[in-house]
Amino acid sequence: MQNNLTRTAGFWTKRFRLGSLVATWVAGSLTFVSAQDKAAAVSVPEGITKGASVEGITEYNLKNGLKVLLFPDQSKPTVTVNITYLVGSRHEGLGETGMAHLLEHMVFKGSTKHTNIPQELTSHGARPNGSTWLDRTNYFETFAATDENLKWALDLEADRMVNSFIKKSDLETEFSVVRNEFEMRENSPQNVLNERVVSSAYLWHNYGKSTIGNRSDLEKVPIVNLQEFYKKYYQPDNAVLVVAGKIDESKVLALVNEYFGAIPRPTRVLQPTYSVEPIQDGERTVTLRRVGDTKVVSALYHIMPSSHPDYPAMDVLTDLLTDEPSGRLYKSLIETKKASQEYGYSFMTKDPGYVYFAAELLKEKSLDDAKATLLGTLDSVTVKPPTKEEVERAKAKLLKDVEISFKDVERLGRTLSEYIATGDWRLGFLYRDALEKVSPADVQRVAKYYFKPSNRTIGEFIPEATPDRVETPEAPSMESLVKNYKGRAVIASGEAFDPSPANIDGRTRRIEQPNSIELALLPKTTRGNEVNARMTLRYGDQKSLMNKSAVSVFTASMLDRGTTTRTRQQIKEEFDKLKAQVNVFGGGNQVNISIKTTKENLPAVIRIVSDMLKHPAFDANEFEKLKQEQLAQIESQRSEPQSLAFTAFQRQMNPFPKEDVRYTSTPDEDVADVKALKLDELKQFHKDFYGAQNATLSIVGDFDETPVRKVITDELGTWKAKKPFSRLVSTYNDIKPTPQSIEAPDKANAFMVAGVNIPLRDDDPDYPALVLGNYMLGGGFLNSRLAVRIRQKEGISYGVGSQLQANPWDKTGMFMTYAIYNPENAERLEKAFREEMEKVVKDGFTADELKAARSGLLQSRMVSRAQDAGLSSTLNNYLYLNRTMNWDADFEKKLEALTPEQINAAMKKHIDPSKISIIRAGDFAKAAKKAADKTPASSVSGGKN
Repeated sequence: MQNNLTRTAGFWTKRFRLGSLVATWVAGSLTFVSAQDKAAAVSVPEGITKGASVEGITEYNLKNGLKVLLFPDQSKPTVTVNITYLVGSRHEGLGETGMAHLLEHMVFKGSTKHTNIPQELTSHGARPNGSTWLDRTNYFETFAATDENLKWALDLEADRMVNSFIKKSDLETEFSVVRNEFEMRENSPQNVLNERVVSSAYLWHNYGKSTIGNRSDLEKVPIVNLQEFYKKYYQPDNAVLVVAGKIDESKVLALVNEYFGAIPRPTRVLQPTYSVEPIQDGERTVTLRRVGDTKVVSALYHIMPSSHPDYPAMDVLTDLLTDEPSGRLYKSLIETKKASQEYGYSFMTKDPGYVYFAAELLKEKSLDDAKATLLGTLDSVTVKPPTKEEVERAKAKLLKDVEISFKDVERLGRTLSEYIATGDWRLGFLYRDALEKVSPADVQRVAKYYFKPSNRTIGEFIPEATPDRVETPEAPSMESLVKNYKGRAVIASGEAFDPSPANIDGRTRRIEQPNSIELALLPKTTRGNEVNARMTLRYGDQKSLMNKSAVSVFTASMLDRGTTTRTRQQIKEEFDKLKAQVNVFGGGNQVNISIKTTKENLPAVIRIVSDMLKHPAFDANEFEKLKQEQLAQIESQRSEPQSLAFTAFQRQMNPFPKEDVRYTSTPDEDVADVKALKLDELKQFHKDFYGAQNATLSIVGDFDETPVRKVITDELGTWKAKKPFSRLVSTYNDIKPTPQSIEAPDKANAFMVAGVNIPLRDDDPDYPALVLGNYMLGGGFLNSRLAVRIRQKEGISYGVGSQLQANPWDKTGMFMTYAIYNPENAERLEKAFREEMEKVVKDGFTADELKAARSGLLQSRMVSRAQDAGLSSTLNNYLYLNRTMNWDADFEKKLEALTPEQINAAMKKHIDPSKISIIRAGDFAKAAKKAADKTPASSVSGGKN
């Protein structure tokens, strides 16, 4: 649950989706009346005062100090409740590191009125989580917009604000879960290097300490300390509540007053933190030596707090350095093949923070050369001014991201937590306004001031006779910064859309033409005129695709790297100008394209996408860069327990012959395939297999059908592939259960994946029962059988769950489970897992479990249909399957009619625990040695005294 930073790229990797662990939040639409009409219409209870109102968000304040932000959006039937507490790792004292994060876990353990929070979250179909960061902790739930759900969510957050149990017995299991999360980060040399560099850069300020905390503090924290920490910071005067979505403001205010208003204002006074990091007076160095497969070099600079007027210029500077492919670091490191990956970022912080740059390279590359290039490029910004083109390009990208965030009410409700933590929620709007005004002169001035050798931390120490130091500015007065700020007009509104299967079918126009691209069009007005689309090209057959796994992946990966008329950079700039997010991914026998843009820009975006699909340049330099990137990605995953376990699992459960395009290759085979690949093979693959006669395209959102259909017909209507397409037929494999234990030396965490193949299609009469059975076993949030036993009760694993797969064409299903854990707990984990599986088969599920799970699953499915990007993906897939949303309606009727006996019978019939294959990867040798060292010699020898 800790807040994590993740950087992704289009690498050729084995990607594994872990059920509900993967979640995608997509933009919705928003409807508002005028600010004057809204203010007049809202009934404010006595004791609540109205504060500022900016672009549809209105602030209210309770007498007890609680601040409330309401953000109505009638376009989607969902509500997000997000509460932010102004406490993070910055507030922790000596021996308290990780306490804020540990407390985040503990408040899920129950409160006076809500004794089983995971079960409640499941039964209400909520999409919840919590996160802890440097300056704040937040909790949120997104759920179907009903009065019952809203009352429940507000009552839950009000009760656990002051009545959470924080019991010693819960701490005894949960601290090991948090330690497990700590060990997950310890597996990555890149993460560990980042922590070491940051801790070396900050000698006194708590930003130098990782939010996850210190291992000994996690293990030894007294429960009374945690309880006092909770009582001190979890109070209404230290919290901001955000309610966003389909709400009636008057009703919400009345409910907030009912549930939160009775909480008294605390008598204690919170003292502000006052530690100030001294000015750095010389370059600092860090060297990390660990097992790993790639080299990394990084550099950190102290910078201003994020509320400072220069912070937007620093964001622009960071982007123009790291952007791919136009960034200066990308050109100096990647295009020259000195490194395989580069990145940079800065976090939003209340106090002066930092900006961090890094480059990753293969073992055989020179670290000194990459370091010299990294530092030289950073230093050169002070003498080689940013151009207007660079600055405007970076601003366009950043402003696009801000605009997209503002359109997504669910995400914006949680994004506000970051601005709240840095001083005030209105900072988000001020940041946007200031970003628009950033000039090249601003960027160079900021670079000259902060990018000095004496202000950075890297891998070496250089004494300096005359230090040139940097003094970071304090955060400005928040009152003067936001005083009288009104913001802009509310973004264009959207309609209140009913996401029922019947309404979706009634609104969707399907155009299925023989030997041409098929369409599913669902027009509806959206907030900011947003539109989402999903396209799939299907090609080849089992025979024609033999031995073409690598070339199919690389061909798809080259599509966005330039066409015969556009360079890679031009494509990126055009998408930024058109406010479009376009992702291309594929391999095997299909390519997928996802699009998010606006009504007026959709035709132009489709034309560019068509150009990418039909006329890729297959540039030799881009091809070589892609090969280097993907070789680095393969090497970085070579010793990771999760990758090792999943690769072995896929090879065992799906034993395709090596020539089959679905074959799961080893890292050595991957490296050999990439190195052997020729550019001419990609060109020929594209000529033979790419075309639109077996393509599908769905569009959901605000668009004009006539011009959109015209551009689709003009660009793709007659584009044909040379080779025919037929789907890849799968056959059921009755795999003998064969356990595997794979050593992953020097990795703090281990990974287990287990499963069994099932002869199952998604139209099988038992399929609905198995779906609900799996949901209760391992699919629910923290309340499934596996999560309750392995995480909640025994504290063995941070992440544990299960997944059920069923093919719509062939009887080739699978039941799969997974867990992340400490290698020392391997036997405990497998014992608990097998006992829970046996219990399900022997005793089954109860009626109460079924009632809660069914309600949660049905509401969760409705929430999924309310997401336009997800809905476009579903409609696109249904064109291929020749299905309508009536399939979903019929499936949900079957779910509603299920009895415990039917579910128990289906689970017993299809999931035999004795046939489950368990594969684990981790440093089990070190764990065994550690256990042996703890064992007294007499108990081992068995001899007499």
